[in-house]
Amino acid sequence: MRPLLALFLLATITCASAQTVVSPRPTEIKVVVINMFEAGADTGDIPGEYQHWVENEHLDTVLPFPQGYHDLRLNSHTGVLGLLTGVGTARAAASVMALGEDPRFDLTHAYFLVAGIGGIDPSAGSLASAVWNDWIVDGDLGYEIDAREIPNATPADRALWTTGYIPLRKSVPYEQPVDPDSVLVYQLNASLVDWAFNLTKDVVIPDPLELKALRLQFDGAAAHRPPFVLKGANLSASTFWHGQLMNQWAEDWVKYMTAGKGTYAICGMEDTGTLQSLTFLANAHKVDLNRVLVLRTASNYDVPQHGQTAAQSLAGTKIGHYSAYLPSLDTAYRVGHVVVDSVVEHWAEDRERIPGPPLPPLETSKYSKQTR
Repeated sequence: MRPLLALFLLATITCASAQTVVSPRPTEIKVVVINMFEAGADTGDIPGEYQHWVENEHLDTVLPFPQGYHDLRLNSHTGVLGLLTGVGTARAAASVMALGEDPRFDLTHAYFLVAGIGGIDPSAGSLASAVWNDWIVDGDLGYEIDAREIPNATPADRALWTTGYIPLRKSVPYEQPVDPDSVLVYQLNASLVDWAFNLTKDVVIPDPLELKALRLQFDGAAAHRPPFVLKGANLSASTFWHGQLMNQWAEDWVKYMTAGKGTYAICGMEDTGTLQSLTFLANAHKVDLNRVLVLRTASNYDVPQHGQTAAQSLAGTKIGHYSAYLPSLDTAYRVGHVVVDSVVEHWAEDRERIPGPPLPPLETSKYSKQTR
């Protein structure tokens, strides 16, 4: 009886071993392109942020991604992966985290390019310009009182209360010292940002006639320039804000949160969510935070043109109807793909060493979450 039992157990073990499934090796990704919204289909109609990348980078392989906002798209020959996160910080954070935890992909050497549109400060740049972001500053975390209830009884009140936004844990706007709990700030790898800027600064960006006329309706030398490539800070907030007073808040908020090191240039809605997820994934050794770039292109100014109120201007500032909607989408791909194509072309080198000069020593800061 015992020999028969032993033979039965051996056969069972052998059968189980034969049925063991070997997990496929994860696909190594070279570049993840992150976009936030699409207007319709991924291809063949009026574009959103995703379509130019899908069509021109030949992201033809559709990969189901139920744990995120939208199916992934891959070019299996180049190793470029497209991620559409959905609008807003929450969707972006969740979709990026879901990608980082997906066992189908090896992202340990991947570069990440966030490519989206936003409202530009006319003192920094012009419509359809491209901004390589050096700082990503959160504009959501804090306190707020309605502007109609801002203290204004005395000149001192009016000088202090320039906004109803108050940093978390503080009592008045821009109160010093900065509290670490009030800050969500990400300084990107300066060497990589400089490399991307230098690689693309001479890209010729089309300047349609309608943009030339519209630029003259805004103040500032930078606002009147033809589209160009620049560097600057990105204020990321899920609330779509607009107007001269909000623009002043954005400039002051960025200065406060970066201790004067960042200069506000353009706004977005998702990028602190994206950077937070990438930070956590880097802590788990799933991605390299030094390989992250954020490119925002100007679909509109963040203030009204001459003769308009903020409310009138905002009423016409909707997806698909921004003053430079299509040109800004074109710029995002026209400038961004130069970086993507360079990484793919030089993958043997860029996989092992990040392009650009050697990284400087890490600057420690009690209130800045740097990528290094």
